[in-house]
Amino acid sequence: MTIYIINPNSSQHVTDGIDRAVEPMRTASSVSIAARTLAEGPPGIETQAHVDGVVGPLLTHCAALEDSASAFVIACYSDPGLAALREQSSRPVIGIAEASILTAMTMGQRFGIISILSKSIPRHMRYVGAMGVMDRLAADMPLELGVLELADEEKTFDRLKVVGTRLRDAAMADVLILGCAGMTAFRTNLENHLGVPVVEPCQAAAAMAIGRVALQKTRLDKV
Repeated sequence: MTIYIINPNSSQHVTDGIDRAVEPMRTASSVSIAARTLAEGPPGIETQAHVDGVVGPLLTHCAALEDSASAFVIACYSDPGLAALREQSSRPVIGIAEASILTAMTMGQRFGIISILSKSIPRHMRYVGAMGVMDRLAADMPLELGVLELADEEKTFDRLKVVGTRLRDAAMADVLILGCAGMTAFRTNLENHLGVPVVEPCQAAAAMAIGRVALQKTRLDKV
C-alpha cells in the first residue's frame, strides 16, 4: 500500500522536488510514499482555468491507483479536485493548502502565505474564507514568479527573502506558508533566514496522510 502524492501539473522537476521534500518522512511511514506527475496537466497551475481543467484527469489518475492507495495527497496549492476526489475515493484525501493552513495554525497565531503570482491570491482568499479562518491570516503576498521560474533557485530565494520579511515585519505573521509545491527546496533556508516557522505544504500534507493511515490502523486493530 502507498501514499500517493499527485502533482497535478506536468513539470517533472516539481515532482522531483516534492519527492526530495518528503524523503525524510518515509522512515516515519508504515507504508511507502510515491510522488507522481499528472502528465495531462499544464506545466504550471497558475489560473482558475488550470485548476478546473485538471480535475477530470486527476480523478481518472487516482481511480487507477485506488486499490493500492493508503491515501492521496493533492500537491497543488489550489487543492484542485479535493472535494471530488474525497467523494470518489474511500481513502483519506489530503490537499496541501488545507493541510498547510491547519498546520500553520498550530505553530503560530497569524499565518502569512507566499504566493507565486498576484492572480493566485483571490483563489487563496476564497479558500481561506471557506475554511473560516480569515481572522488568522496576516496577509498573502506574491513573488510574481511563475511555476517554471521557480526553477531559478537564486532568483526565487532572493524574492522569498524579500516577501517573507514583509510578511513577518509589516504584516506581523509569526508563521509562513510556501504557497506553491514548486517551492519545496527553500523551506529550511528561509526558516533559518527569517527566524520564524515556515510550513512547506507537501511535507505538512504528507505528515497528515501518515497520521491518517496510522489512525486507520488503530481502527482496524479493534475490529
